[in-house]
Amino acid sequence: MSKPTAIVIGSGFAGLAAATSLADKGYDVTVLEKNSQPGGRARKFEKDGFTYDMGPSWYWMPDVFEDYFNRFGKTVSDYYNLKRLDPSYRVYFKDGPTDLPADMTALKALFDSIEPGSGAKLDEFLEEAAYKYEVGIKELVYKPGRSIMEFADMRVLKGLVQMHLLTSMKTYLRKSFKNPKLLQLLEFPILFLGAMPKNTPALYSLMNYADMALGTWYPDGGMHKIVEGMVSLAEEKGVQFKYNSEVVKFHYEGDSISEVVTLRADYKADVIVAGGDYHHIEQKVLRRESRAYSEKYWDQRKLAPSSLLYYIGLNRRVEGLEHHNLFFDSDFDNHANEIYDDIKWPTDPLFYVSAPSLTDPSVAPEGCENMFILIPVAPDMKETEKIQEHYFQVVMDRLKQHTGIDYRDHVIFRRDYAYSDFVADYHSFKGNAYGLANTLKQTAILKPKMKSPKVPNLYFTGQLTTPGPGVPPSLISGQVVAEEIVKDQLKRTA
Repeated sequence: MSKPTAIVIGSGFAGLAAATSLADKGYDVTVLEKNSQPGGRARKFEKDGFTYDMGPSWYWMPDVFEDYFNRFGKTVSDYYNLKRLDPSYRVYFKDGPTDLPADMTALKALFDSIEPGSGAKLDEFLEEAAYKYEVGIKELVYKPGRSIMEFADMRVLKGLVQMHLLTSMKTYLRKSFKNPKLLQLLEFPILFLGAMPKNTPALYSLMNYADMALGTWYPDGGMHKIVEGMVSLAEEKGVQFKYNSEVVKFHYEGDSISEVVTLRADYKADVIVAGGDYHHIEQKVLRRESRAYSEKYWDQRKLAPSSLLYYIGLNRRVEGLEHHNLFFDSDFDNHANEIYDDIKWPTDPLFYVSAPSLTDPSVAPEGCENMFILIPVAPDMKETEKIQEHYFQVVMDRLKQHTGIDYRDHVIFRRDYAYSDFVADYHSFKGNAYGLANTLKQTAILKPKMKSPKVPNLYFTGQLTTPGPGVPPSLISGQVVAEEIVKDQLKRTA
């Protein structure tokens, strides 16, 4: 009996997880990747001895990665080496830097030094966050979001009050903490979930547990080492990869897709998993009568931020920075408001700087430094060279102010990356970098569906469907969609 066949569109974390999971279940799987290398937003590029991770740079939730490889009888260490960063990261406030220690006792002491008594409150806060992480990840995140009955679990129902689904992060945090610095430290992960703290369910304090208790890690060689490990595992399972193979069209038999058309070749398959941009596949590749959503629907979705990125090569080592650095030296609420509500290019932006070569000398030539700069911006903000140059100068001025060094004098390589690049490389909806915002109205069953309601053999995975944005959720999304495909196949053959 011949194997069922599957086509996976896109080789980001979700696509790789889906492909490997399906191959492990007996499917003959081919991955069609638009670009010349795997990884999606987690691609790398190399220039003049520098190696850059193009997208994700934070390794949180190490248990999710370990669980993934364990599913196939492997461990993370079979593919890459991890080290925990200490300090986890540095935050520059207006009055100078604060390091977040990896050790919990030291972290509580830091909180107490900023707001007396807050160390004990942090213990209570993280205890509740640990519960949300355990229940939220295991019982909510590993769900396909196809029916409300998925959540009719006594543990979930009993824990709804403790999950604080109907309380905002803003309200929840201010019950325990008053100091603006502490509030910014605890709210910063929410900025990348795609909504203001006032609009984000307090369920997402689980991100603080991931940050402060589980820690910030780094895979030797860079985040793309995760991709390399996942591709290696996929190939061990028999997955085939076709690069430079952009999907442009589908052929149909009745309601189902019979063939996937790329710029290079056509591929038949029993099932199709769209791991590329959901909006692009649904609105640009699917025929009109097969679409489940309208353009109006998509335009009304609340998106997580886009990003203005700079990849920098320096001919000197940096001073005053750690591996991860957050610059909260301007108005936190104002920048967030300009991303989500009063949408505009930021007046005085917060930004993030990563210097991975401080931890890993292999990503830069000897005596040089690899620097990655990210400014969160509203989606659908079309850049110009003038805008890119303006914000580069803003960041360099602020770095000089805090470190005393004008790094402009030491730049030997620079590449800018913005809205038009996200659209060109990933067909990113409105140039978003992270997916849909995790607001209450866009959680679980309220996200775009993982299973197409109109095309029987089409499924979606990744950051615009369940469970949501971020590397661990995307990794989980790929595993969950594969399980749904297998379940549906069993139903059809029963």
